Amino acid sequence: MNENKKQLSPEQLKQLLNILKARFEKNMKRHEDLEWSAIQARLEANIEKVWSLQAMEETGGEPDVAGHDIKTGEYVFYDCAAESPKGRRSVCYDGEALESRKEFKPKNSAIDMAASMGIELLSEEQYRNLQQLGNFDTKTSSWVKTPTAIRELGGAVFCDRRYNHVFLYHNGAESYYAARGFRGSLRV
Repeated sequence: MNENKKQLSPEQLKQLLNILKARFEKNMKRHEDLEWSAIQARLEANIEKVWSLQAMEETGGEPDVAGHDIKTGEYVFYDCAAESPKGRRSVCYDGEALESRKEFKPKNSAIDMAASMGIELLSEEQYRNLQQLGNFDTKTSSWVKTPTAIRELGGAVFCDRRYNHVFLYHNGAESYYAARGFRGSLRV
């Protein structure tokens, strides 16, 4: 992947489309009424977004189609890895939190990393929608978009699935753990 140009080579594009198609076909319960050919056509027409899907894939997100916005025609991709993506763990919530740490700083923050990948953190609502598609984060947790009022007070929120329920928790935004990462969404 060429990060400077945010483009994939023709071979990388072909390989990614094959991975996405195989995942799409393996997990039809996530998108029963959708057809891969329409999604592939949309991806090929919005090639700049495919770079973000590659970044999601490379960091362990296993992106898959989670919905279709009929009004805009966009397909919505979520990270569908069983656990919070491995390549995005041990990060605090945002750049402000990262800067506030005096020692033992993580390498990155969820918000900054998502922005560099061209994706958005899932909201609590999106996270709960994801959990309707399967059981995710049964051993890990994922930062989600934090309401401004909570963030202004130094906090951030994250979710996970335990005891067959989805839980929303709070933590200091500067905290980070080996089992906490973030999940993203991308509209194409």
